[in-house]
Formats: sequence, structure tokens, C-alpha cells
Amino acid sequence: MASGKCAARLGPAERAEALERMRVQELDVVVVGGGVVGAGIALDAVTRGLDVGLVEARDFASGTSSRSSKLIHGGLRYLEQLNFDLVREALQERALLLQRIAPHLVRPVPFLFPLTHFGWERPYVGAGVMLYDTLGFATGLTRGVPGHRHLSRKRALRLAPSLKKSAFTGAIQYWDAQVDDARYVVTTLRTAATYGAHIAQRTQVVGFLREGERVTGVRVRDLETGDEFDVRARQVVNATGVWTDDIQELVGGRGQIHVRASKGIHLVVPRDRIQSLTGIILRTEKSVLFVIPWGRHWIIGTTDTEWTLDRSHPAASRADIDYLLDHVNAILSVPLTRDDVEGVYAGLRPLLSGESDETSKLSREHVVAHPVPGLVMVAGGKYTTYRVMARDAVDAVAHGLDYRVPQSCTDRIPLVGAEGFQALWNSRHRLAQESGLHVARIEHLLHRYGSLIDDILELVEQDPSLGRPLDGADDYLRAEIVYAATHEGARHLNDVLTRRTRISIETFHRGVGVAREAAELLAGPLGWDGEQVKREVEYYTKRVEAERRSQEQDSDQEADAIRLGAPEIVPVVAPENA
Repeated sequence: MASGKCAARLGPAERAEALERMRVQELDVVVVGGGVVGAGIALDAVTRGLDVGLVEARDFASGTSSRSSKLIHGGLRYLEQLNFDLVREALQERALLLQRIAPHLVRPVPFLFPLTHFGWERPYVGAGVMLYDTLGFATGLTRGVPGHRHLSRKRALRLAPSLKKSAFTGAIQYWDAQVDDARYVVTTLRTAATYGAHIAQRTQVVGFLREGERVTGVRVRDLETGDEFDVRARQVVNATGVWTDDIQELVGGRGQIHVRASKGIHLVVPRDRIQSLTGIILRTEKSVLFVIPWGRHWIIGTTDTEWTLDRSHPAASRADIDYLLDHVNAILSVPLTRDDVEGVYAGLRPLLSGESDETSKLSREHVVAHPVPGLVMVAGGKYTTYRVMARDAVDAVAHGLDYRVPQSCTDRIPLVGAEGFQALWNSRHRLAQESGLHVARIEHLLHRYGSLIDDILELVEQDPSLGRPLDGADDYLRAEIVYAATHEGARHLNDVLTRRTRISIETFHRGVGVAREAAELLAGPLGWDGEQVKREVEYYTKRVEAERRSQEQDSDQEADAIRLGAPEIVPVVAPENA
């Protein structure tokens, strides 16, 4: 079973080897898309004994899968829509992730639901939360989180002193779970690679290979070198989220799946701006709004608006930011201002297109289609149920292959770093003594790497300067920057500051203050000269400047136009129809 010491690397040499293997041999399946669903499909397929490749045009998790609310949850609001099966499925996945698959990455988190009416509201919401808890029991597993409890206004204020006393009458506290979404994707991909999958980022599909009606592979371009070649595969899976329709156009003909993008934005503020020991969930006129504990910060989100502009870099406007501030300030005794906002990020939900004009009412359920022989498409769903989506997609792949394929086993496959995590957590004080690092630093590393912490500590032992924190982002060690390049597939500064770490949203300078130091640390493992270091820093700085300016604009169109003014360090190419 995959464990700490044998976990595959996703460094430059491994990428080159994966591309060479995909170039010269026919695969059972090639997955297009390196978000959480694509990563889950690669892991599901390879652990069924299939020969698997995965290509991603940008960085891993660079789309929706790094820009979520970072929650692993059943979706309490779906109970009101009577979608019990969706909630039950998601809560069973939550239990699996917490207890078996990724206990080092997924953690319980409490939420306070403030009540605003006397009489009817408490029994109504209480019944919903009780049902939520009951649905959370998975077959063979406990719920993984504590049960809910009712609180008076006085007891709720002890937990969350920042709440405005006049804004609520009492509260109910319940538990869900959270995850660093981008880190989870990279860990899933490393697990897939450990079992033999060939994985390459910055590799774009520019066309499909055909034999008559059948799809027999993809034409790809290595965006780092410009090299183009064919990847032959018995089955191709499209797991590109909000780009699903684009890939369908490449294969020709009308697609069976149509996806609409819904924009959700989140704000990040320092932890001291809201005094609370618990997260908070608020009902809004359209959906719900979360205040989520996130290390030394809070994440506040989200919005839910249709987005028809650039999907690579969805932009948050001033109106989006003000919407979230207005709603959260309605229940805070000391209001937040724009000056309190450290970071802002926008993501797009891939919703299955339906009859409704409102994206908040479109389906979060997923669909798998086999539009032409050799091609499987999967879309919709939510982060929490990625593993179920992956299983269903590989079931469709198995149907298209000529030989018997075993059943999915990913419900029993821990991700790399999971095995031995609890024992290491219990030994964290000893690890701190042996390494010379503070126990708080060890806890931080264990929650990011699990039993792979040995890799980080080994880097520090070899070069003690890597045991120092970054100057200007001291939550992260210098070793973590190097490790992102050598083991986690980061190829550019932006990959490291926005996804391998969260420095871009967790600091008021949004990563600019550490860009030079981080780029110099990356230069060695990535083979950069002084000119490339300079280019990486300049690109990152321009990206942050464009994002800041876009967030001052009043409309989506204005924000989008300004955000697009920042150049891509590795531009994707205009694909040709196959």
C-alpha cells in the first residue's frame, strides 16, 4: 500500500518520463483534466489495474479545484430541496475522507447557525440538522464528527463574542469538515503516480485521434517546449469541468453534456478580525454564506452568479466583495471593511445546465456520458463527491474496454501521507525535539504532508537554512517551497504561491513580498537562470497588480478586462478541431 517513503514524486524528471511513456505506448485510458475529478479518475483507474495517463493544460487544480470553499460537506441547504440522496452520498464520502482516505488532510470544523426568529425556526432548523447528522452515518464507519447541539444566545456569544447580540435569538452548532482543496488534488495525483499512472501538467489537448467514429487518443502539446505528439488510448475521459463544452467541440458534433459556470468568490481576513471559536453559517436570500476558520485567517464566502467571461481567470468585482461584506457585517458587532481583506479569490462551479435561469438552482449532481465510442465525459457534482464521480466514470471506461475490469477500490485506498499519520501526530513533541522545530511547526507540516513529513525534515537536515520560515510569510518553511518543485509538480512561481502554499491569499502583500525569495529557492530544482527568476517574479507581480485593480471595478465585464491584462507565463494554445 502507498505510504510515506515510497510516494512517487511529480518533479521535472518524472514529468519528462511520463510524457515519454505516453508518447510511445498505447494506454488503456488517458484522462484530460488535472482537477479533483481528473485526479480521482486517474487513481480509480490505475488501482483497477489499468494503464493510465493524465494531462492538464495548466497547473494541477488551477481551475475550480483550488478555488472552492474548502469544505468537505453534505450541503445542509440541499435538505431544504429534499435532495436526501445527494446529501447522504456526500456525508458518507465525508466520513470516508476523515477516517480512512485522508485523515491528514481533512479535518472536522464546527459551525454556528444563528437563529433570527422566535418559535418556529429552532424546531425547523433543528430537525434539519438532526437529519443531517443521521444521514452522516456511513456503512461500517462512524460519522467522524461530533453531533449538533442547541445553544441559547448567551452560550452562543461565549463561543462567538463577535456576533451582534441584537442580530440573533439563539443558535445551533453542528460539524462538517474542511480541506486545502489544491493540496488534496496534488496528493491524489501523487497517489495515482505511486500506483503507476503517468501524469503531466502544462500539457494541452489540441485535438482527438480518430479511427472512423471511434476516438483512439488525443493530440497534445507540451506547452513548456512547444513539442506536439499523439497519445494513443483505448478510452479517453474528459474531466475538464467548466471547459467540458470546449472539449466536446474538439471532438465534433453536439455534446450530450452542457455545463454552465457559476462564479463564487471568497474573502480572506485575519483571524483577529472576528472573535469566535467556531465557524458561522448564515442564510442569505439566494443560498448560504460561510465564515470558515482557516489557520490564522477566516474564509468568507460565497457568491453564486452566472459567469460567461474568461474561465481561466474568473475575476471578483467590487460588487462581489461588497456583497459578502454587507452580509457578514449584518451579524458582526464590529463590521469588517475592505481594509481588513487580505485575499480574494474567485472560482467557477461547473453546473449541469437545465431549465432554471438561476445558477443557484442548477444541479450539483453529476452525469457520465459516452457520446462516441472511445470517449467518456463526466461533469457536474461537487468536490466532496469527487470519488463517486471518478468511480462512475471508470465504470463507463470499463464498459468500453473489451476485457473485464475489477470494481473500484478507492474507498479502501489511503492517499499518500495518510498511513501512519495518527502515530506521527501522537509523536509530534518527539518530532519537534529531534528536528529542532517548534511543535506548532510540526503540527502545521503534519496537516499538510501527513507521514510525508519525513521528506521535509530530510531537506532541512541536509540544508538547515531550509528550516527557516519565509521572510514575509512565516507560516511556511523555505523547505516547503523547494519540495513543491521537487515532489509536487510545481513548475512556476505562481503554482507555489497560489496552490502549493496559500501565500497569495493569506498575506496582505498577496505573495509579492516573498516572490523573489521563493523564486530563488525554486531556481535550483527547476534549473532556472537569473533571467528566468526575474521573469517569474515579474509575471507574478503583474498578476497580483491586475487582480487588485480588477477588484476595484464595479462590473464583471470591467473586472474581467483588467484581469486579462496580466500575461500568462505559459500561454495555452488555440486548439484545432479534430
